[in-house]
Amino acid sequence: MISVGVIGYGYWGPNLVRNFMSNKSTVVHMVCDQDQMRLARVSSIYPAVQLTTKADDLIKSPYVDAVVIATPVKSHFALAMAALKAGKHVLIEKPITSTSAEAQLLIDEADRRGLVVMVDHTFVYTGAVRKMHELVQADDFGDLRYYDSTRVNLGIFQSDVNVVWDLAVHDLSIMSYVLGRSPNAVSATGHSNRPGQPEYAAFLTLFFDNTIAHVNVNWLSPVKIRRTLVGGTKKMIVYDDLETSEKIKVYDKGILVSETLDDVHKLLISYRTGDMWSPKVDDLEALAVEAAHFAACINGTEQPISGGGAAMELIRILEAADQSLLSNGAPVAL
Repeated sequence: MISVGVIGYGYWGPNLVRNFMSNKSTVVHMVCDQDQMRLARVSSIYPAVQLTTKADDLIKSPYVDAVVIATPVKSHFALAMAALKAGKHVLIEKPITSTSAEAQLLIDEADRRGLVVMVDHTFVYTGAVRKMHELVQADDFGDLRYYDSTRVNLGIFQSDVNVVWDLAVHDLSIMSYVLGRSPNAVSATGHSNRPGQPEYAAFLTLFFDNTIAHVNVNWLSPVKIRRTLVGGTKKMIVYDDLETSEKIKVYDKGILVSETLDDVHKLLISYRTGDMWSPKVDDLEALAVEAAHFAACINGTEQPISGGGAAMELIRILEAADQSLLSNGAPVAL
């Protein structure tokens, strides 16, 4: 049984505690939060769980094998590094750190000590995203042509990160997992309420070999949209996270491009229209799947899906997006 300590019991912490308590391979030994009212809520639900307001107490506890960090981004590096140096495995809420340099230090420290370090890219563990990955990697999907995602709502304006780091990180983690490839460059434009404040709306374009991706994120939308389109030469996919039953729809549609015999420079475009179908996806809670996967990685039976490499790639993209934002959308090579 893996004993887990959770630092941070705010928005996401209760979900983490619940899932690690319900997993057959883990148990939550201690929860840390600076807010006594939050700790009181922990005690009312899980009276056997130890409580503390000092992260150092949790990290140094000999009864804690793994530390789960659900705190503001700026605190991730110091807490995770302290946990790794104390010999603990670490799962960190997204994004893993504020900079790629910090992320690399965590990855190196975990490698030296033979410890697992993972980032909580929750959507990667949903049945819908895993099914989309399976479909895109299949031969009958054809060659990838484009990836387009929209994640907008009338949401919470963050003070420490912009909308790219808050929302686009979800879509970028999904994109990296589904496509299984890395972009060559990124261009980003956005807008904030006033100079010096985090951008509340942003548009990212990511350039790959032979394809392109686009991500639209916004905290100031009158409607909530969570939709992704993936186009291949043989199949096209629509993923709508707000759908309750048919989150994934596969369309047997596309175009056929051919050259005429009379003029090889003239291209003929014809359209192919086939069936639409919605594959069955599992409805397991993503955090439950992730908690089980984290435990399996610690036990050595699985390799991290959202491990250091995946975390580092996303931080590099986010940093490049910030640089491009400052340059009015100029592409930044990766």
